[in-house]
Amino acid sequence: MPTIADVARAAGVSTATVSRVLNGNNEVDPLLAARVRIAVKDLAYRPSRIARSLRTRRTMVWALIISDIRNPFFTDMVRGVEDVAYANGYSLVLCNSEENVAKELDYLQLALAENMAGVILAPASLTQTNFDQLLEQGIPVVTVDRKLSGDRVDRVLIDNSGGAEMAVSHLVAAGYRRIGCVSGPITVSTGADRLGGYRNGLIRNGLKPSAELIRFGDFHEESGLAAMKQLLGLRRPIDAVFVANNLMTLGALEAIAEAGLTIPDEMAVVGFDDMSWSRLLRPPLTTVAQPTYDLGAETARMLLSRIGGYDGAPRELILSPTLRARASSARAGN
Repeated sequence: MPTIADVARAAGVSTATVSRVLNGNNEVDPLLAARVRIAVKDLAYRPSRIARSLRTRRTMVWALIISDIRNPFFTDMVRGVEDVAYANGYSLVLCNSEENVAKELDYLQLALAENMAGVILAPASLTQTNFDQLLEQGIPVVTVDRKLSGDRVDRVLIDNSGGAEMAVSHLVAAGYRRIGCVSGPITVSTGADRLGGYRNGLIRNGLKPSAELIRFGDFHEESGLAAMKQLLGLRRPIDAVFVANNLMTLGALEAIAEAGLTIPDEMAVVGFDDMSWSRLLRPPLTTVAQPTYDLGAETARMLLSRIGGYDGAPRELILSPTLRARASSARAGN
């Protein structure tokens, strides 16, 4: 079995340099770090968890706390975290908070009690999530997908506002004018930011936002169904809808089908999140696609750098979504 000395010899660096690279230290020269990673891969080197635990007095485990394990959005994100963690000798404990601050706190307390090496968290609340005890004990926390009020820890996000604005601008360019919105809860940043982007998209295209055209869900399918039914019941009908996540989009599509409306002739639809089934629908669904794997991998790398000793100011990395235009938002003749 190869040792850290074997990796250092193959890369032509010191064992200290290898250790810094494996621990996510960003101060190592990029060329040297690249040589170390190539040597690690070529030798199939795996760091000793027992040795590292003895040095750090931490377990070689991260807690990954997500808000809804049923949401397929998190699948690729978790894979991105796990790939980086595994490559660096760490294991994951996957926790599902179910958008419940009390349950989230229980998992944070577990990470503290087990002296875990770090925590990645998709916060259940913009203002109520609390991980002060972990920070006091020196356990690094990085938030993913959602913001918290303040900037006490590193965070990796998607440009949710920009993605929603992109969706609305696309609908306006296709000729739609009365555009409804099925929004997520504004108590979490993804809901608030996507709603803000929807409004900005209307304003930038010369349309006036109206509370009448907005209904709120909880990011689950049943709430999307109920919200879309309310929009379809308006006295003056909408001609398009932007739905703020994948599960609510499924509910909205069910409501449209139950009403006997055809897409896009009688109702255009754009959803936020691009799932594998989006292009298989008839008509295929226009979506705002998020780089979910990269979201997870970048978050894991940020946590690694904190574990490796980086103690600078909190950092924010924002990744860009992509509009995938398909037939559900195309007017006849366009």
